[in-house]
Amino acid sequence: MKDQNPGELEATERLLAVAVAIKRERSVEWRITGSGLKERKSMAAFDWDFQPKLDRRAVEDLFTLAFIEHHEDLLVTGKCGTGKSHILKALVIKACAQEWMIRYARCVDLIDHLYAGLADGSYERRMKSWCRPPFLVIDDVGLGQLKRRDDEPTAAHMLFTLLDRRHNKATTAITSNIKLSAWGKYLGDATLAAAVLDRLAATSIRIDIDGPSYRQHQARQRAQQHGLALPGEEAS
Repeated sequence: MKDQNPGELEATERLLAVAVAIKRERSVEWRITGSGLKERKSMAAFDWDFQPKLDRRAVEDLFTLAFIEHHEDLLVTGKCGTGKSHILKALVIKACAQEWMIRYARCVDLIDHLYAGLADGSYERRMKSWCRPPFLVIDDVGLGQLKRRDDEPTAAHMLFTLLDRRHNKATTAITSNIKLSAWGKYLGDATLAAAVLDRLAATSIRIDIDGPSYRQHQARQRAQQHGLALPGEEAS
């Protein structure tokens, strides 16, 4: 068998490199799709100047993903529209690119999924599926109405069980647009909500975004372009 000449070797190497790149791209896409993330975000589109109080270095450090390796949790709080979900969705994309297994869900959707398991007898299987991924994102605690019947466990009970099983074994990242003191009322049990926060306090990185709503800012800009006024504001 004749040796390949340098030109043929170079062409073969290029083809192999392309094949590897395509395979990796498909793998990343499969992870993103499987995570449950519907809206993709990147930090390249994040307006840092609009949130000057936000610790940029602390946020950028998250994108090393070291906190996932160390099984640290993440709690991001702030009013609606301040960029909490943007940051976590960008983290999901970055983690998928680094080949982590991830699940993403809004809090109300996760709890509804578990309640459905009570109805069809699959609760424990569903709970285990949420416990399994190394990186779990629970977005928007405080947004949306949680459903419950009197004979069923509270959302606080479900969330505590989930975090307790994942504690020191896997990373959970949570965003909330309500004060932590309001979690008890929202989740339906003040005692268990306090236990949830206690679990998070033990191993979590805390970031609070104290700033205005970017969505309201964009809405105001659009209204001004069309000579309109937002509700509660007078047209100039």
